[in-house]
Amino acid sequence: MGLLGAGISEVIATTRENAAPIGIHCRESDLSAVLFKGSHTARNVARDGWLVANVVQDPVLFVRTAFDDLPASSFVSIPGLGWDRLSGADGYVACSAEVVRETPEALMVRFSVVREEVLTRRCVPFNRARCAVIEATVHATRFRRNRDPGLYHLIRHHISVVRRCGGPGELEALRILEEWLHDMPDKNSG
Repeated sequence: MGLLGAGISEVIATTRENAAPIGIHCRESDLSAVLFKGSHTARNVARDGWLVANVVQDPVLFVRTAFDDLPASSFVSIPGLGWDRLSGADGYVACSAEVVRETPEALMVRFSVVREEVLTRRCVPFNRARCAVIEATVHATRFRRNRDPGLYHLIRHHISVVRRCGGPGELEALRILEEWLHDMPDKNSG
């Protein structure tokens, strides 16, 4: 199966000098994702026809890429392809990308693996706080679009898990996430 297993793998996608978290769906060896229009990722994939799924364990990097741009020094070119990947990735899956359907809000994209590589070998146990940071960040990116009070309550729940179970990396990621939530105009906490 490779680096992207069955179900949805949360990765940091890179396109040309851009990085953002996405969930890549793997169903019966088919890889796909929904990319929201208006994002750099959707624009770049539609234009360039490629995406690199970066596998990372760093919760701070996950939160930063959800809300901010990374400096150019965060990217390296994949030899022979010229596609950008994260310099700090544990592994990556470089994919050609084809838009197979479009709605007013999103692009449905199918991926074909061109190359994958494991860059570091680490045995990382599950960490509830790391998982909660990912969940809170996913909810926050959706909350940014629709201000659903239910999402805000889920974010608060995951924040409490991070506070109970987190180490330094998760707590730093939480600080960044809460800063972003605090600065968001017209926050609706229901």
